Amino acid sequence: MQFESYPFEKLTTLLADIQPAKGKELIALTIGEPQFETPAFIQDALKENVSLLKKYPKTAGEAETKEAMKRFNQKRFNLKLKDEEIIPCFGTREVLFNFPQFLLFDVKAPVMAFSNPFYQIYEGAAIASRAKMVLLNLNEENEFKPEMSEEQMKEADLVILNFPNNPTASVLSLDELGEWVKLALEYDFVLLNDECYSEIYTSKPPPSLLEASVHVGNESFKNTVVINSISKRSSAPGLRSGFIAGDANILKDYIQYRTYVGCASPLPLQSAAAAAWLDEEHVADSREIYKKNFEIAQEILGTPIPKASFYIWLKVEDEIDFTKRLFCEFNVKVLPGSFLARENEKGENPGKGYVRLALVHNAHTTRVALEAVKLCLNS
Repeated sequence: MQFESYPFEKLTTLLADIQPAKGKELIALTIGEPQFETPAFIQDALKENVSLLKKYPKTAGEAETKEAMKRFNQKRFNLKLKDEEIIPCFGTREVLFNFPQFLLFDVKAPVMAFSNPFYQIYEGAAIASRAKMVLLNLNEENEFKPEMSEEQMKEADLVILNFPNNPTASVLSLDELGEWVKLALEYDFVLLNDECYSEIYTSKPPPSLLEASVHVGNESFKNTVVINSISKRSSAPGLRSGFIAGDANILKDYIQYRTYVGCASPLPLQSAAAAAWLDEEHVADSREIYKKNFEIAQEILGTPIPKASFYIWLKVEDEIDFTKRLFCEFNVKVLPGSFLARENEKGENPGKGYVRLALVHNAHTTRVALEAVKLCLNS
């Protein structure tokens, strides 16, 4: 198997020979990692359960963890999930990599489609699954929303969406997600929505694909699954807590597969994660921080406030040149959009001409960084 270098590796190579301006502290707007302390009550729950390290965790997840995740889904999305419709997992990155391999193993010539630009694990999973990749370009013309032709849908086995979207910050409505559910049923492909940014919103809470499934009458979630994670919502990526939920017929076999993968989350981490999934107050506090950062960006750059995520998908003339100049002159790092996307069969890279700004710092640091971005744009 041969994988592409990760975007951050490409960035390191791009900037390797550049000396940033002296006297300016480095500000990285590159990685989508919240730069805030994990709330104290989550840390306390972890400390109080360290003695559980003496026990093996269950592949299916502990009852406490699963119950907390089910309660989150009921409160947030009005979903009354059955035990067989949700599996706790060790974050969602591992699921995004191994679920396609599980699902497509017995398919002779698998086809996997996903939105472009994308989280690079999607591409890695397709490579590991020996799947043909269909790239669904997100651009200004389609309002950064994916589209598939009938021919593509007929051949697809797995379609991965990511809404709220990284990096474009676009959101699909309940009805739009519902249309995707209908297509998954009509053309018999499995539809997965990566919902890791569902809790970082600025006004109206974005819907879940499972909500949309119920909305269009698919109450058994046939052909439909979602993943979600605690990393962004709780500033706790190190807890590695997420879940996959939806079609019980798919998950029944997937949980058996997972017993061989060896990816059960340690019990102290599960206890801390359960506490985090059950609490909404700390998430509301985080949302206010990110919303303030978007307001700063609007003030300085004139960018509209996105509905969700903590990203600005900023249009620039040349994303490679801009990234290099911003680092050289201001010691601020951003991620070129072309590193987050690939050329489709028409030779179009929808990340070209964009940079991704991750507004994951406090207001002061965000303001300093965005002032530098503005100066660089105007130079």
